[in-house]
Amino acid sequence: MANDSCVDEDLLRRAAGGDQDALAKLFGGYRERLKRMVRLRLDRRLQGRVDASDVLQEAYLDLAKRAPEFLAQRKMPFFLWLRLLTGQRLLAIHRQHLGARMRDAGMEVALQHGAMPHASSASLAAQLLGRLTSPSQAAMRAEIQLRLQDALNSMDAIDREILTLRHFEELSNNEAAEVLGLQKAAASNRYVRALRRLRAILDGVPGFMDSQ
Repeated sequence: MANDSCVDEDLLRRAAGGDQDALAKLFGGYRERLKRMVRLRLDRRLQGRVDASDVLQEAYLDLAKRAPEFLAQRKMPFFLWLRLLTGQRLLAIHRQHLGARMRDAGMEVALQHGAMPHASSASLAAQLLGRLTSPSQAAMRAEIQLRLQDALNSMDAIDREILTLRHFEELSNNEAAEVLGLQKAAASNRYVRALRRLRAILDGVPGFMDSQ
């Protein structure tokens, strides 16, 4: 049984009974978290062509169709299923627009419950610079970002993914473990190691630590 909040449990019971308003409220409660995930994983080649809100609108249509099946069994927490549903919709949009170019670039990450677009080193670097670089250092930004992307690309793919889940999407350790199909202790240990690796990478990027 999913460990959802009491509020979610009430809405889930109502949604299971066919209450569409309850389903909409469930989706709305997680909208900002889902939007953050979509923005992080949206291929940069589609920026300006595909908006995160459009992805979420299509994901909600998928939710409305597939909710009865999920609610009848609930094999995973609702938010993680909703996140997976949104990721699958984003993956379909990527394939629609990019086709073979996406496959050739290896833009998918295989997770326990299926594949979804991974967060590129460019997206992660932009997130880090967005948080840590001041406007006065904008002239250095492009050079630092390229160096940071190269450094992030040197990381193990699973390390980048768990950093994405925990640090950027702000999933809990339990949620990240469920997504990756790891034991909770293993996910926690992996995250700590990945953070240490990230710190070492940041220390090695010329000009980055000075920009804090």
